[in-house]
Amino acid sequence: MPLDRCSNQRKSLPWLKKEFNHENTVFCLIKEGMSLFHLDETLTPYFMPKDLLCEISVHQCIYLGKGKRGAVFAVDFEKLRFSTQQAIEDIGRWQVLRVVTGSLKLDDAATLAFAKALVHWHKSHQYCGQCGNANRSIEAGHARKCTECRNMTFPRTDPAVIMLVEKMFEDGIPRCLLGRQASWPEGVYSTLAGFVDPGESLEEAVIREVKEEANIEIENPQYVASQPWPFPASIMLGFVAVANSEKIDVSQDSLESAQWFSRKQIERFNINESVINSEQSKRSSNNAHLNSQLSTQYKMSSKDSISSQLITAWLNKEIGVY
Repeated sequence: MPLDRCSNQRKSLPWLKKEFNHENTVFCLIKEGMSLFHLDETLTPYFMPKDLLCEISVHQCIYLGKGKRGAVFAVDFEKLRFSTQQAIEDIGRWQVLRVVTGSLKLDDAATLAFAKALVHWHKSHQYCGQCGNANRSIEAGHARKCTECRNMTFPRTDPAVIMLVEKMFEDGIPRCLLGRQASWPEGVYSTLAGFVDPGESLEEAVIREVKEEANIEIENPQYVASQPWPFPASIMLGFVAVANSEKIDVSQDSLESAQWFSRKQIERFNINESVINSEQSKRSSNNAHLNSQLSTQYKMSSKDSISSQLITAWLNKEIGVY
C-alpha cells in the first residue's frame, strides 16, 4: 500500500479537516465500482483536486491516507451534485478496475482498489444489522455507527483460498490441477479457489475446496502469498499443495471442467497461447482423462491475478515439491 493510512490521527476531526482542506489533497472518485481516468489512452488515474469538488464536505469522504504528494480521499460519485457529475463526465472516463489493473502502476492500482473497496462497503452497510436504523460514517469513513442502538460496524474482507495443486504422475511428469467455470472467457483456466467457511482454518479450507470442486484428495497445503481482491471485498490467500488422487470429478460443484497440465503444456498457452497438443496420446486407457479436450486453445487468467502468479511460480519451479 503506497499510502500511510494514519489510523490514529484520522480519528481526530480537527486533524482530518486540516488534511481535507490542504491544497495538495486529491480525491479518488468511484462510480458504480468504476474508477475515473484521464481522457487520453495512457490509463492514468484522475485524482481530482478539491477545487473541482467544492460542494463536498469532509463527512462525505473517506480518508485513504497520505502519500508523497499529499492526502488522498475517496468519494462516491453519486453523492455529488448533478452539475458536478456532468462536469466530471466531460473531463474523464470511467474504467472497470478489474479489467485495467494489470496495466496500472502498482501504487495506483493499490490506491484505486482501496477506494473501491471502502466505497462499496459504505453503500452496502447503510443500515444497522441489529436494529435496522440508519448507520452514519465515523472515523474518517473507516467505521459506521448506528444512529439508534450505537452498534459499530467495520469494513469487512472475505477471506478466500486459492491453490496450486500438483501431482507426480506414473510417467515421471509432474502436473498441476487447473479448472474453469462456464461463465469465463473460452479457454481460460485457473487455479482452484473458494471462500473460507466459519470455524475453518485456511489449510482446512484448501483441502475442502479441492475435494468439493474436483474430488481430489490433497495433503500438506503450504501458504505462498496473498493478494487483495476488492471485487467486491475479498483477500485471496495463495497456497500450494500435493494431490494424493488423480481422477477428477467436477459434477458436484461449480466448475465446468478441470484438467491436469504439465509444465510443457502450460508454457505453450502461457507464452504463446498456442494450441496444446496431447502429451499423453500413448498412455494407457486408465489415464485417458488426461487427454480430454487437449485440442483446445488454453489461456491463463489475467497476469495481475494471484492465480497467474501461482501458475508462473510453479512453472519456474519456485514453489511446490516437484
